[in-house]
Amino acid sequence: MKTVKRLFFIGLFGAIAIMAFRSENLPRTKVVIGYVGGYKGWVDVSKIAAEKLTHINYAFVNVKNNRAFLNREATDTLNLQNLNKLKQVNPSLKILISIGGWSWSENFSDVALSDTSRKAFAQSAVAIIERFNLDGVDIDWEYPAISGEEGNIYRPEDKQNFTLMLKELRLELDSLEKNTKTKKLLTVAVGGFTNFIRHTEMDKAQQYLDFVNLMTYDFYNGDFAGHHTNLYNSKEHPAENYADKTFKEFVAAGVPASKLVMGIAFYSRSFTLKENSIKGLGDSVLSSRYGKGYTFIKDSLINQKGFTAYHDKEAKASYIYNPTTREYMTYDDEKSVQQKCEYVIKNKMGGVMFWEYDADLNGYLLNQINKTLK
Repeated sequence: MKTVKRLFFIGLFGAIAIMAFRSENLPRTKVVIGYVGGYKGWVDVSKIAAEKLTHINYAFVNVKNNRAFLNREATDTLNLQNLNKLKQVNPSLKILISIGGWSWSENFSDVALSDTSRKAFAQSAVAIIERFNLDGVDIDWEYPAISGEEGNIYRPEDKQNFTLMLKELRLELDSLEKNTKTKKLLTVAVGGFTNFIRHTEMDKAQQYLDFVNLMTYDFYNGDFAGHHTNLYNSKEHPAENYADKTFKEFVAAGVPASKLVMGIAFYSRSFTLKENSIKGLGDSVLSSRYGKGYTFIKDSLINQKGFTAYHDKEAKASYIYNPTTREYMTYDDEKSVQQKCEYVIKNKMGGVMFWEYDADLNGYLLNQINKTLK
């Protein structure tokens, strides 16, 4: 009788475990896209919680002579092979290459210029997908028809050529889909500001795209300390850009809400303020720089070492300030991430994406994303 009971409980426990596993691996209604920085070198995939992601965008693949290419062949090869092995943990995980980025967008205008250059580029990008058995291409052109990094080539006709380049990529991916019988994705990362929309044809471009990743961060500008990844504007400290405005403008431009993906910053922007600074937010800026990742901020700075944490209830944005050193940092935390995820659900967006994974290796923000989007 004891043996029968033991077998019963073992069987019951096993059934519960299987049900739990299946429930965790049911198809998500919202995407969770994490950018992983291969441009830094070797990626330690053991630190990636694959079960909490739907997509990984490998950043970056370079562009030169009308071709997409691996900038560091040996390192990129190893990284892509290892990332693909994460599908053993999460079989539904999708791995994409992200082409371009801030530092490698200088040749996109040439790539998109003619039928010949567009086809050569599309074939080279899809060849990488085929070689590593990946799931798609993400284009991060910063920016069509307007300047990005100093020295970038850009032309007025980029506006139309951006669309044509995406069309050619979609054709090549469709061909690979037919051969492999597996879905191949095409996505873009786009500037979270009005000028990007003015210089593209998003209503036409979106028909070739699975998702449009809104870079709703790096909003800081000007001479005063503001938020860099705020959801809403603030009456007390008004800003030109904020995520709610970005989303609504892309919808108005013709992109379905279900294709739009909210950007979350796993890193901060840091400012040193001028001597007459009082409270940080809204004070005059002396200098600015790329800031620390959220794991470091939470573990080592929030309400420590002279820093006090604040949350702007109107803007739905968080920051810390040290009045002694006059250091001000703006970032996403669990609260602002929850508010962004709730916005995504309310507005029937496609999901969220974040830049970038290794800025929060303790998983504070990814855990919050999964908790809110469950």
